Amino acid sequence: MDVVLLVKAAIMGIVEGLTEFLPISSTGHLILAGALLGFDDEKAKVFDIAIQTGAILAVIIVYWQKIRSTIVSLPSDREAQRFALNVLVAFIPAVVLGLLFGKAIQQNLFTPPVVATTFILGAFVILWAEGRHHPKVRIQEVEEMRWTDALKLGLVQCFALIPGTSRSGATIIGGMLLGLSRKAATDFSFYLAIPTLIGAGAYSLYKERGQLGPEDIPMFAVGLLFSFVSAWLCVRWLLRYISTHDFKPFAWYRIAFGLIVLITWWTGWVQWTPA
Repeated sequence: MDVVLLVKAAIMGIVEGLTEFLPISSTGHLILAGALLGFDDEKAKVFDIAIQTGAILAVIIVYWQKIRSTIVSLPSDREAQRFALNVLVAFIPAVVLGLLFGKAIQQNLFTPPVVATTFILGAFVILWAEGRHHPKVRIQEVEEMRWTDALKLGLVQCFALIPGTSRSGATIIGGMLLGLSRKAATDFSFYLAIPTLIGAGAYSLYKERGQLGPEDIPMFAVGLLFSFVSAWLCVRWLLRYISTHDFKPFAWYRIAFGLIVLITWWTGWVQWTPA
C-alpha cells in the first residue's frame, strides 16, 4: 500500500469537501491541489469525480430529516410532491446542456485563463448582489417555491458548466437575485446538489470505468472518507454562517484565488492540466 498516495488522496478529499458547497468553485482548487501534489494523471481525474460522492453523502445526512419526510409523504402530501417536482425541474436543464455541450466545454474551457476569469467575474457578481442590489425577498422557505422559480434556478445552475463558476455560488446568489431569502437559496442549492452531482459523477465514472481497478479501492476509500468529513463540517458551518453574515468574504477570496491561478500559470510555477 502506497502511504504517500493515500496521504494525497486524503488531501484531495479535504479540498473537495471544503470547496464543493462554498461559492468558490471546487474545480480550480482541485486542479491546483492536484498539480502541486503531482496527482493529476488520468486516474486522478476520475478520482476527483468519485470523491464528490462523499461530499454528497454529507449533505444527505445534514438534511436527512427533510429528505426522509419528503420520501415518506410523497404519495399523498401535496407539499412534498411540489418540493420533489421543484428539485426535478431544476435538475433537468443541467442534464440537457451537460449532455449536449459537456464534451466541448471540457475540451475548450478547462484552461487557467478561463478558470481565473470566471473566478473573478463571479466575485464581482457576488459583490453586486450583496451590495447595491437588494431584491425583494418573495420566498422565505424552499416550500414556498413554485415550479417556475425552480426552473429559473435550474437555468442559473447551468452557468456552473463553465469551470470556475461554482455550482453553489451560481445557485445561491442566483436564488437571492430571483427573490429567495439567503437561507432558502442556500437550502435549495444543497437539495439540488444531490441529484446533480450524483448524476454527473455516475455518468463520468461509467465512461471512465476502464481506468479503475481493485488496487484503487484504498485510495478511493480514503478520498471519500475525508471528503465526507470535511463537507459535513463545512455544510454545518455554512448554515450557521449565513444566519448572520453575507457572502462578500467569499468574493474577495475568489479574486485572490483567480489571481493566483493566473500567476502560477503565467510563470509556469504550476503545470495546469484539465480536471
